[in-house]
Amino acid sequence: MNNRGADEVNVLKLTLHEILVGYLIGFQGGRNVLTFADEYKSRAARPTFSLITHSDFPRVEKLMAEPWSTNHKLHPTLSNLLPEGALRELIAQGLKVHVDNEFQLLSYLGGDLPGALVAEPMEPEDIPANLLSAYGKPKAVKFKNVHRENKFSLAGIQMKFSMKQKDGRYNLSKGDALGDWIVKTPSTKYKNVPANEFTAMTLASVAGVDVPEIKLVELDKLDNLPPINLPDEKLAFAIKRFDRSNNQRIHMEDFAQVLVKYPHEKYKSASYEQIAKILYNYSGDGLADTQQFARRLLANILLANGDAHIKNWSLLYSNKITPRLSPAYDIVTTSVYIENERQYALNLGKTKEWYEVTYANFELWAKRADVPWRAIKPHLDETMDKARSLWPEQIKDLPMNEEHKDRLKAHWAKLQTDFRI
Repeated sequence: MNNRGADEVNVLKLTLHEILVGYLIGFQGGRNVLTFADEYKSRAARPTFSLITHSDFPRVEKLMAEPWSTNHKLHPTLSNLLPEGALRELIAQGLKVHVDNEFQLLSYLGGDLPGALVAEPMEPEDIPANLLSAYGKPKAVKFKNVHRENKFSLAGIQMKFSMKQKDGRYNLSKGDALGDWIVKTPSTKYKNVPANEFTAMTLASVAGVDVPEIKLVELDKLDNLPPINLPDEKLAFAIKRFDRSNNQRIHMEDFAQVLVKYPHEKYKSASYEQIAKILYNYSGDGLADTQQFARRLLANILLANGDAHIKNWSLLYSNKITPRLSPAYDIVTTSVYIENERQYALNLGKTKEWYEVTYANFELWAKRADVPWRAIKPHLDETMDKARSLWPEQIKDLPMNEEHKDRLKAHWAKLQTDFRI
């Protein structure tokens, strides 16, 4: 017996730069269905929802013709907008929903997601009459627990919050106010992470990596944080949101969204060659972005960052349509926290080993990505020149603790001759 007609559903309206993209239907039993609006599909020069929906992407019309249906988890394009780990648990606890109820999490966080997408709960009477007819005419019902303050959504596993900076203080963004800084509080598991990240990001910038504005902020300047346990440390790490400008949203997506992978697949579902190929073929300036990508890959190796997985690379749609590689973020010297760590996150030219990688691996990476090696090598050379000439003095005045500095310098000495500092 088919009892789908008795299903209760909630519906979210999805908009991008105030243009209707479509609707997300959440069934009581856990099924989720994303349907694109006809006017969005037919719109000339539509704002890009995801690279896979860009008009230049292969088979895009077929991909968008049918609804995207999933069970429990949202489609990866939406699932990757939600936080992971302790931050997700904190939000789910406040909403009194299960941590895997991604539809309810999105309905609560939909006003300040990464990028420019807005997910707005709909009243039953406002839902288009024909939207539900294909599903046995389920009953649309009102949302529960969506009118709460302190809404924020930042993908990742650290405790990090979208905050508004004013007069040297940082407030957790509320209501319609968009946060303009991401603030990461100290870790209860690892020592001095904010100072580590500030140092690694600063050194990356010195070597030519595109980095947003960053700061270390005293904890007593953070207002309205939720009740969380914090260690006996005084500083948080703050990074300017590059998906916000003058209180306006700029759309972005990470490479887990681009590659249609879930967060738990972030280490094993792609290679740096795949990311480079996408950048080279689809970016508004493919060569420049691939050169910056190569520079950033090398900086991650030099800085012993083993966490540069697919969620830590993003596309930014500053003109609403065409992607560019976003500025760098989440560069941390992870090896000081992970005993005997020797690998970066994804494959690069047949290796993942810090202490084996050479120029030959980067050349193979470029060949596999169909990127001209002659256009890449000078950027790697310049990165090495800057790291060798500037980092040994620069690190002396940076706030990373001395034990971590010593371990980073020991890492430099163990790299192959091509990359040794």
